[in-house]
Amino acid sequence: MPAGKRRVAPYTIVYFPVRGRCEAMRMLLADQGQTWTEEVVTKDAWLQGPLKASCLYGQLPKFQDGDLTLYQSNAILRHLGRSLGLYGKDERQAALVDVVNDGVEDLRCKYVMLIYTNYEAGKADYVKALPGQLKPFETLLSQNQGGQAFIVGDQISFADYNLLDLLLNHQVLAPGCLDAFPLLSAYVARLSARPKLKAFLASPEHVNRPINGNGKQ
Repeated sequence: MPAGKRRVAPYTIVYFPVRGRCEAMRMLLADQGQTWTEEVVTKDAWLQGPLKASCLYGQLPKFQDGDLTLYQSNAILRHLGRSLGLYGKDERQAALVDVVNDGVEDLRCKYVMLIYTNYEAGKADYVKALPGQLKPFETLLSQNQGGQAFIVGDQISFADYNLLDLLLNHQVLAPGCLDAFPLLSAYVARLSARPKLKAFLASPEHVNRPINGNGKQ
């Protein structure tokens, strides 16, 4: 539903003061001209226990869309995809969007494991293996309008925002990691230049928010 027709309270993101698993949904909302509020949860507040106990899986993010409460970051992205028309133009494209997003989740889990459990010892091997992890996304782009559009079809999807966030994070981890992937490099530049998204990526809210909770990136 377009922003002007929303009569319920704006979206609310309840999360730690990091980009983490919420920056993709923030980029999506910003690019789509949506407003949302942030309820920032400090580590101390989380460790006190009541909020954690109230969350369905004992995890954040928690997302409010009016009176609808959602958990699980990918479920939130899919909900926004359905409600804002960011899930492909038909069921065939929706299935392909899911393929992309599941691939993004696989790589994100490997990234999170590195950051939080094995950064110093594992970074070199992770970066060495990274081209093999990125190649499927280059292949997907090449199969869609010569890589000149989005990851699926000719309109942006929630998976584009999730993939963009992951690629931006990896450019911080391993500068130059996209040099061997011209379509992905151009894709990141093209999406990042979308006016509302460009403004969000330059905003203090984004720039000053750490990528991860332990200071490693």
